[in-house]
Amino acid sequence: MTYASALPGQPRGGTIGGPATDRAFCVLAPNASPMTLDGTNTWIVAEPDSDLAVVIDPGPLDDAHLKDVIATAERAGRRVALTLLTHGHPDHAEGAARFAELTRTSVRALDPALRLGDEGLGLGDVITTGGLELRVVPTPGHTADSLSFHLPADGAVLTGDTVLGRGTTVVAHPDGRLGDYLDSLRRLRSLAVDDGVDTVLPGHGPVLNDARGVVEYYLAHRANRLAQVETAVEDGHRTPSEVVAHVYADVDRSLWPAAELSVRAQLDYLREHGLI
Repeated sequence: MTYASALPGQPRGGTIGGPATDRAFCVLAPNASPMTLDGTNTWIVAEPDSDLAVVIDPGPLDDAHLKDVIATAERAGRRVALTLLTHGHPDHAEGAARFAELTRTSVRALDPALRLGDEGLGLGDVITTGGLELRVVPTPGHTADSLSFHLPADGAVLTGDTVLGRGTTVVAHPDGRLGDYLDSLRRLRSLAVDDGVDTVLPGHGPVLNDARGVVEYYLAHRANRLAQVETAVEDGHRTPSEVVAHVYADVDRSLWPAAELSVRAQLDYLREHGLI
């Protein structure tokens, strides 16, 4: 989910939908909105010579979309063998149970309430379906259960809503926490610096081909917003809604409710660190 459709200085992305890397193909869900950008990116990931595929974030409960994902995999000669979730927001996960029914697959997620099957996901887990290597990277902050998936063979990371292809994401207070989110961005930066990740495959918006640049942009943007919120409080704007009206005056008012979630997370962070 995003509350800014484009920001000056943000690294630009490529196309939306279709092949993104040697192993990742995007099927765009038809749920475009101010909060979901062009729609949810459902990812089909497979080794080039494998007849098995992993699907990440089936998306909304839309039978036509879910069947399109299956058909897209089948046209490439692949059977969907596993479903993974980056987090539990409905635009990513609502269709998971129906998709599992259609594909007869299990659903693995961090949150036990979202799982269908015995296995969850956590730090250190590696998905090896059909010879694929996907490494689970906990990236809480947008939500407590947010995960990313490192695809080392393609130098890529699938980020769900932690990093978007356009705009910035909501820290969905109270479940999402700013301190966790900043730690997650630093973890993603380490993947770019130390592990050769250069491609971001986001949950919404276009693919980004400068992983380090976009993560550093996100960190700088968060630092700037946090300073603006701190200044707003010092200037007498005490309630979250007052802070939103002052700090996010240049953002479409229809997105202010989402911005207020991030402001609440920022205010909590400032209080926890004794800054207000």
